[in-house]
Amino acid sequence: MLVHQLTVGMMGVCAYIVSCEKTKTAAIIDPGGDENRILDYCKENELQVKYILNTHGHPDHVCGNGPIKEASGALIVMHRADVEYFNDPDLKRYFSSLGLPESPPVDILIEDGETIVIGEETLEVIHTPGHSPGGVCFYAAPHLFTGDTLFVGAVGRTDFPRCSMTELSASIKSRLLKLPAETIVWPGHGYGGSQSTIGQETRSNPYF
Repeated sequence: MLVHQLTVGMMGVCAYIVSCEKTKTAAIIDPGGDENRILDYCKENELQVKYILNTHGHPDHVCGNGPIKEASGALIVMHRADVEYFNDPDLKRYFSSLGLPESPPVDILIEDGETIVIGEETLEVIHTPGHSPGGVCFYAAPHLFTGDTLFVGAVGRTDFPRCSMTELSASIKSRLLKLPAETIVWPGHGYGGSQSTIGQETRSNPYF
């Protein structure tokens, strides 16, 4: 699997273009802005974008869904719990303060343990609630795309409505820290660095 990381948008989201080298099939994880940069990379590398994968539904991670879908025809993928969460009218008003566009309707609802096939590559869905009810990580050894669940030396915030630090900590400890130490952590923001490993986070992340 080929991985290309871009820092995009007003919130500095780490977006990822993951692709199968053999088939040139690709998915974009969390297109949080700068859609033209993302699309230009895909065009330059002759990639066919099949999916838009959202680790969660916060506006800074989904604001590019619409333009990417319109340009590529890619299908938008999100966990069922976050689709329900972000369709709540009160939460729509709460998050509208960021001034970012909403995602178009989601095409594919995913659950824990399901897989997403990109050419000859496969990503596993790992449900990691806490930062949001439907937060997920995408895993294709040795790559782990953690969204706002796990950062380098930090974890996602839980001061939003219906979020939980207890639940987030349990998700990380029971699901992510059991992965091989050499697993590469690709975070949703580069606050403490652009990448890490599960081994490094187990040893040095102060939240554990």
